[in-house]
Amino acid sequence: MDLKLAGKTALVTGASKGIGRATAEILASEGCNLILVARTATDLDAVKKAIARTADVGIDTIATDLSDSKNITRLANDFPAIDILVNIAGAIPAGSFLDVDEAAWRKAWDLKVFGYINMCRAFYALMKARGAGVIINVVGNAAQAHDPQYICGVAGNAALTAFSQSLGSVSARDGIRVVAVSPGPTSTERVVSLMRNKAQEQTGSAENWRDLLKSLPFGRASTPDEIAAAIAFLASGNSGYTSGAVLIIDAGLSASARAF
Repeated sequence: MDLKLAGKTALVTGASKGIGRATAEILASEGCNLILVARTATDLDAVKKAIARTADVGIDTIATDLSDSKNITRLANDFPAIDILVNIAGAIPAGSFLDVDEAAWRKAWDLKVFGYINMCRAFYALMKARGAGVIINVVGNAAQAHDPQYICGVAGNAALTAFSQSLGSVSARDGIRVVAVSPGPTSTERVVSLMRNKAQEQTGSAENWRDLLKSLPFGRASTPDEIAAAIAFLASGNSGYTSGAVLIIDAGLSASARAF
């Protein structure tokens, strides 16, 4: 399928690892020019070099902390003409309500919840002025699964899901589509860390985390490439009537009404 993305410019946050890197790679393979954002310059450089070996596209890398809104303002000033914004940056700690203190809660939300909202605010205005654009917020199925051992993420992801639906319900009048993608457990470094914590709680050994995979649909987690492929399709004109929607990619986990 030709996604007709060649020549578009996409800004991807959290682009140095996991779903962010996979998204950058598939968008580049479709001919998108890239602006890759993450905190660590060396990791971004490695991604840029890897993509440049296989795709002839423009690639800019920006190492910055998106929990600081001043950095988001600077980013929007430097790159005002993007066609696609993919918000992925953010890591929310596991833990029950009493395990996650206020400082950890605020730090996590500053990057993921307020980071996403501030990125949307900055780039939505630019897209509106141009009369076109796509915003994809990669959230997470905790918004649906409600795992009490990930309560900070449950609340944050639920907020971003509702935010994306609300913004996407009116964005068409400005020529913009806003969509949320909610992956379930995906084979990234962050999810492995969460699974190790859960294995420690359940079995007393973090090394048993691989056994948790057996309880997942198909006996495995999703791959970053599977999530990235869905993101690329949603970003394309082939999904041009999709806005205010949430795509849950968890093989039915959240539909079963049980926490992983």
